[in-house]
Amino acid sequence: MTSPRHEPCGAAAPAKRAVRGRIGFLLVPFLLGVPAVALAAQTAPPESSLAVFIAELGVLLLVGRIMGEAAQRIGQPPVMGQLIGGLLLGPSVLGALWPHAEHALFPSADVQKNLLQGVAQLGVLMLLLLTGMETDLPLVRRVGRTAVTVAIAGVAIPFACGVALGETLPDSLLPKPEARLVTALFIGTALSISSVKIVAMVIREMNFMRRDIGQIIVASAILEDTIGWVIIAIAFGLASAGRVDAWSVGRALVGTAVFLAASLTVGRRIVFELIRWANDSFQSEFPVITTILVIMAAMALITQSIGVNMVLGAFVAGILAGESPIRTRHIDEQLRGLIVALFMPVFFGLSGLSADLTVLKDPRLAALAGGLILIACAGKFLGAFIGGKLGGLVRGEALALACAMNARGSTEVIIASLGLSMGILSRNLFTLIVGMAVLTTVSMPPMLRWALQRLPMRDAERIRLKREEIDARGFVTNLERLLVVVDDSRNGKYAAQLAGIIGGSGGKPTTILDLTSGEPPKKAAGADKKPAENTAAAKARVEDSAREVKSAAERVTTLETHPEEEKPGNIDVTAVHRHAAGPEAVAEEARKGYDLLVIGLADSHNPKGGFSRSVSLIAKNFEGALALLDARDRRLERLFRKGGKILVPVNGTEAARRAAEIAFTAARASDAEVTVLYVTRTRTGPGKASATRGSRRNDAAVLKDIGALAERYGVDVRRSIRGDVAPDEAIVREARHGFDLIVLGANRRPGDTLFFGNTAAAVLDRAETAKLFVAS
Repeated sequence: MTSPRHEPCGAAAPAKRAVRGRIGFLLVPFLLGVPAVALAAQTAPPESSLAVFIAELGVLLLVGRIMGEAAQRIGQPPVMGQLIGGLLLGPSVLGALWPHAEHALFPSADVQKNLLQGVAQLGVLMLLLLTGMETDLPLVRRVGRTAVTVAIAGVAIPFACGVALGETLPDSLLPKPEARLVTALFIGTALSISSVKIVAMVIREMNFMRRDIGQIIVASAILEDTIGWVIIAIAFGLASAGRVDAWSVGRALVGTAVFLAASLTVGRRIVFELIRWANDSFQSEFPVITTILVIMAAMALITQSIGVNMVLGAFVAGILAGESPIRTRHIDEQLRGLIVALFMPVFFGLSGLSADLTVLKDPRLAALAGGLILIACAGKFLGAFIGGKLGGLVRGEALALACAMNARGSTEVIIASLGLSMGILSRNLFTLIVGMAVLTTVSMPPMLRWALQRLPMRDAERIRLKREEIDARGFVTNLERLLVVVDDSRNGKYAAQLAGIIGGSGGKPTTILDLTSGEPPKKAAGADKKPAENTAAAKARVEDSAREVKSAAERVTTLETHPEEEKPGNIDVTAVHRHAAGPEAVAEEARKGYDLLVIGLADSHNPKGGFSRSVSLIAKNFEGALALLDARDRRLERLFRKGGKILVPVNGTEAARRAAEIAFTAARASDAEVTVLYVTRTRTGPGKASATRGSRRNDAAVLKDIGALAERYGVDVRRSIRGDVAPDEAIVREARHGFDLIVLGANRRPGDTLFFGNTAAAVLDRAETAKLFVAS
């Protein structure tokens, strides 16, 4: 059945046509008005060049957006549409059909070229920053052996072919015949590298991103990308030196090695701390984005100063920023939006403008272009296929891998543009490489779709995919950062340990805030103490709580889709002490961005019923999920010594499922016994048979889902089903059977007082067992 997204019908079709009409209406004044502005600028004062620059940007953005959208709708990468948009606006099409308009739209004056080139060069750094941030190093480690084999063979063979081709090119195609080796290195890299973005786009579209072969393909492309940028950085160092000798080669190699070693060790920690500091210290908007951009600029300048090009610094900065524990989906979307909306269409549009396909009218250049494409495709296909076979892939998987690796796309265009700007490539050679990038990229998606459709799924792969599907929907697995609010009470101690277990299951950074110092000291105990002594005691308490969190995290193993990758939990714990701790301090800390607030305070329960006023005030200022502990006896200690008993009521709601995840996470750490309590409302009697059957099917579906979730966490559960009884009564009765903890999912209700509903309120007031309320 055809998707309505591509085949509008009925009332949708006129709307689609109206949108196209509006786009055309916008494009016409740009194409007609901008040449007039540019012509006027030729005789106007110099400051009018700014108007031409803005007009050029507007045209590139609009045409890039339209062509990118058109490419995506026919199953091609948007960047190829943007590149083709530049070809249409440049000498290849508009310049050939209407030279006067092309020169007016993009004047040849140096000031205009420099303005656009400045944006383009910044765009290169931004694109490499984004490429680095999207580099999935854990994925590379997961499929390491195969990916490394594919990357080495997939780079070595086409690289050798490209270098050999560069050594045999006529001098007329080389900007500097005396630096032929540098040009040959560039051509070899351009032929050997693959575009991660385009490969990942097709893999994701085919729903193969989580399949074994899909991950091997993406990981191999990531490694090839990394190897390619290192080679390019070295080639740039040689080009900057102006000669190719032992000193130049050694300086470039040593400089690259030292920079990479320092960045991936000391630099990693520095970047993490800078991003955390910016996120936690600034109150203005987007501080993390600014910090990442400053880090990119600093690392780009460092590589430039040691004789290696800026591109390597920007790429490595992206890798380090992408691995930061403070990095969130929200930050990714902000930065990606800026790059995709502004820099990508401008850069690829300018790349298209720089190419002149009319040179292919020369039979010799046309023949050379055909030979370049043939060598590029054959070398890459052969290298990737051999690498796949050596890595243990079957013939069909190696074939799909070879098809995928043939996409050069955006990466090759970036390399070619850098070579052109550095004078390493001539304009004719640049045009040939861009043409090869377009042809290999647009041919890859249909070839890869054909190859992937022929691959069956293994049993082990099916099990892993089931785990990943559960994790994608999960609550604990998608938490990114925890905030823990405690005091020196028993509740505070246990809450810190539970937070450590949750955080340790996935290496989630955790901040702990001690509110004990917010209570006024009692006269009898603290009247004679100096303020400094009180402050020191408060700091010692929060450090003790932080140690509780870290110690608990180390008792749990991380939850991984591949069991062999599980390792002891290790989280980054930040202890925060404030002189005037209270709800306001929690609200101020919460603004830094947390997914879950864990509360463990002595006065969590109001003796008159419900939660205390202090807990209500703390929860009121937090918009995320809550985990609120109320432990009135010492039985909870057994849970942390292994062999405890946890009761988790479920009812099919998302809140109950979240609570079950928390319960299974705690049970997994302490080998506790978990009982799932389900209260059914199945009715019996005349005329109610169909309703009963429907209710039973629903009951079975709820228990099956919870059972699959427990299996994912490696926890055995006991089921307890109760009928014809109120949920709160069933929970209280069941809890009397020696349970150490009740984990109850709930939803917050509107109001100034924290309220989770009647069932949660009754359990809070009546159950003597420790309770953990998990609320969305």
